Amino acid sequence: MTEENNDYAVEMKGKNGVVRIINACRYSAQGFQAAFKNEAAFRQLVLLNAISIPLILFIDFDAIVKMILLFATMLTLIVELFNTAIEAIVDRVSLEKHPLSKIAKDTGSAAQTMALSILSVMWLVALWDYFD
Repeated sequence: MTEENNDYAVEMKGKNGVVRIINACRYSAQGFQAAFKNEAAFRQLVLLNAISIPLILFIDFDAIVKMILLFATMLTLIVELFNTAIEAIVDRVSLEKHPLSKIAKDTGSAAQTMALSILSVMWLVALWDYFD
């Protein structure tokens, strides 16, 4: 990396200390907004979370079950944010069809399928135990 590129990278990173934390929070909020605005899948997961989280808190599950369900629920949002980032960078590089672009997008989608599968299994086990 040239010195000019390194200076630019340092400048784009931001400041240190509290200012850096504030900037990071602002960038994160912008990331959430972009995902919500541009990705139907992210909006669907937000709706799923808006329904699931109150249910998790309302149903009289053990504390550990609640924590596991909350983790699995939030994991779907985390994976979708990564999937959205992968799709954005692939599209930024090129919109033309390419086998590597397909692999990148398909594996991101597969990761989300796995996260949703984990969530489904966790809910099934929790409900089975609760009603047993």
